[in-house]
Amino acid sequence: MDFKVSVVIPCFNERDNLHVLYQQLLEILQNYPFHEILFVDDGSMDDSLDIIKGLAKEDKNVRYISLSRNFGHQHALKAGLDHATGDCVISLDADLQHPPQLIPALLEKWQQGFDVVNTIRGKQQSLPLGKRLSSGMYYRLINSLSNVEIKPGAADFRLLDRKVVDVLKQFNENHLFLRGLIPWLGFRQTEIGFEPAERHAGKTKYSFIRMLRLALDGITSFSSRPLYLSIALGGIIAGLAFLYGIYALYMYLFTDATLPGWTSTTASVLFIGGIQLIMIGIIGIYLAKMFMENKRRPNYVIGSKNF
Repeated sequence: MDFKVSVVIPCFNERDNLHVLYQQLLEILQNYPFHEILFVDDGSMDDSLDIIKGLAKEDKNVRYISLSRNFGHQHALKAGLDHATGDCVISLDADLQHPPQLIPALLEKWQQGFDVVNTIRGKQQSLPLGKRLSSGMYYRLINSLSNVEIKPGAADFRLLDRKVVDVLKQFNENHLFLRGLIPWLGFRQTEIGFEPAERHAGKTKYSFIRMLRLALDGITSFSSRPLYLSIALGGIIAGLAFLYGIYALYMYLFTDATLPGWTSTTASVLFIGGIQLIMIGIIGIYLAKMFMENKRRPNYVIGSKNF
């Protein structure tokens, strides 16, 4: 085997998972003489970086990047892709929910000629029903509003060929959404299913707010349909308000059924005002993204590295 395999692992406060993950990777990667394990510490507040440095001292194939602060999972993953040197690059999370044992299957698909080998996460019955339902709704929503199709259960556990990585290195978007960007790129892609394991230790770093932000990034990064939907919704509301105005005028002129009051007026004003605020909010999201992109700030800042 004369090819080199890079494994990129974004880390944030994963001290209790790193040794276990490293040992599992070692068992797999010892079958591939040319390999590297690239940890990207995303501003951890525990001693994750010290553990990674210790692994790097013991194993010359372990490299690390320490970001100057927490830039978020997607940017940490991008930092790893930017600095990986392998002929193919495999990305996985440090919590052991992405099984390293799947790496040989990913490499087999790559050797068959595929440029991108995605993984599709099976349904975790152990997850709360609410989270499973919200996840399904999220994928249906993003696929109906965006211009790319994202498979339900798609994960940031994938293999990328070197030529795909080189293309990704050209992207410097501030609001990265790699799950949408990868299918948008094209190339020859396939997928492998897997059953996620339980998190080995620690808590998930994706709170509800972070998940909501990721969802908004996914929708607004790949489609302008929400803007058109806001226009359509505004038109529908304006049309209904016009019809209601005609009805109110008719009732006032030709019947005695009208009573002076403020309930209907207040309800109408609040309803229309709420719709306007939603539409302004949608426009504001796009304007905010344009504002951040025009700044041309780097996606991340490296504090230290061992190469």
